[in-house]
Amino acid sequence: MTQTPAQPAQPVQPLDPHHGNRVLVAMSGGVDSAVAAVLLQRQGYDVTGVTLKLFDRSTEDDIATRSCCSLESIEDARRVCHLLGIEHHVFNMIRTFETSVINPFVDAYRSGLTPNPCVECNRTIKFDELLKKARAYGFDYVATGHYLRNIYDPGTGLYHLHRGRDDRKDQSYALYMLTQDQLAHLLFPLGELEKPAVRIIANEAGLRVHNKPDSQEICFVDGRYSEFLRETSGEIAQSGPMLDLSGQVVGQHTGIVDYTIGQRKGLGAFGQPTFVIDKDAATNTLVVGPNEALFNDRLLADHANWIIPVASGTTLSAKIRYSAKPAPCRVDFLPDTSGSEPGSGTGSLTASGGQILVTFEIPQRAITPGQLIVFYQDDEMLGGATIRTSPTYGK
Repeated sequence: MTQTPAQPAQPVQPLDPHHGNRVLVAMSGGVDSAVAAVLLQRQGYDVTGVTLKLFDRSTEDDIATRSCCSLESIEDARRVCHLLGIEHHVFNMIRTFETSVINPFVDAYRSGLTPNPCVECNRTIKFDELLKKARAYGFDYVATGHYLRNIYDPGTGLYHLHRGRDDRKDQSYALYMLTQDQLAHLLFPLGELEKPAVRIIANEAGLRVHNKPDSQEICFVDGRYSEFLRETSGEIAQSGPMLDLSGQVVGQHTGIVDYTIGQRKGLGAFGQPTFVIDKDAATNTLVVGPNEALFNDRLLADHANWIIPVASGTTLSAKIRYSAKPAPCRVDFLPDTSGSEPGSGTGSLTASGGQILVTFEIPQRAITPGQLIVFYQDDEMLGGATIRTSPTYGK
C-alpha cells in the first residue's frame, strides 16, 4: 500500500522578534504533541517537553491507555523526548486540576448545566497555570499539538486565531478563552497540517506513538458521566418526575445526570418520537417533547471572551457545540452591570455581566445551557461565551 507523501512542515518563526526561542512543549503522550516537538526542534527552537499530572490513577486500572496523564502516556512522552534528545519534565497539577476542573464540572451538573471540562482545563491549566510556570522558568513559548493557526498582524499588533487546515481536527472551538497576551507566547505547529501527514511525520521520525489512537473521553471519567457523578455527588442523581410541555407528569426519570438535551434513548415508550427538551435541577424534573420543540433561534450567553473586538449588532457565524457547523447569527451585547466593556478583546471574564443575545438566521437544535457558543468570521475564531438560556419549547 502506497503512503500519501507527508505535507511539508510550515516554518514556525518566533511571532515577536523580541522573544527568544526556548519552547516548553506540552506533551500528552500522543502523536500530535510528539510531532509538535519534532517540528519545532527541526525549525531550530530550543525544545523541552513537559507532561502534566492531573489526577492520580495509581490505584485503579489507569484508564490506562487513553488518558492524557496515565502512567503509560507519561512514559510515551518520556520516550519521545529521549529519542529527540531533549529534556522531559512532569508537573504535578493534581490539586489545581481538582479545584479548577473536576469540582466545577460536578457543580455545573448539580445546577442542571452540561459543562465542557476539557475547555475548562485549557482555560485554567494548559494556557494559564502552565504558561505562567513556563514564563517564570525562562521559556519564551508554550507549544501544543492543537490544530489551529496563530497568525500575527504586525500592522495592528494583534494575534488572530484561525481554524486548523484539517477541518476534521480543527480545535479552535475549545480555545476561545485565549487572550492576546497568551497568544503572544503560544505556538501551534500543526495548524497547517492534516492528521494523516502528522502520523507520517511521526513514523518517519521513528516515534512509537505514530499509530496511537486519539483520546476520545474526558480524562478523569472512566465510563459514563452519570456513573462518575453518582460516585462524586449522589444527591443529584435521584429519580424524579418527567413532564410534557404542558407540565403534566408522563413518567419518572432515573436522575437528571443520565440525560442531555436532545436525547431520545432511555426515555421509555410514548407512542411517538420523544426527546429531552429541558431539565431543572432545582425541582429535579425532566421536560420531554417532540423533536420540533428542540429548535430555537435565540439564546443568551455570558462570561464572554473576545480575542478580537467585535461591535454589537455584528453578523457572524457561531457553533453551539464542538461538532456543529458554524451558523449565521447576529450578536448583540446587553448592558453589563459589572463595569467591564463587552468586546474589549481583553479576555477578562465577568460573572454578572458580559451578556450576549444571539439570534440565528436558522433555528438551532438542542441549545444546551452550560455548553459554549463560539464565534467565527470566515475561518477566524473571534471569541466565545457560555450558553445560559434554557430552551423555550419551540415558541
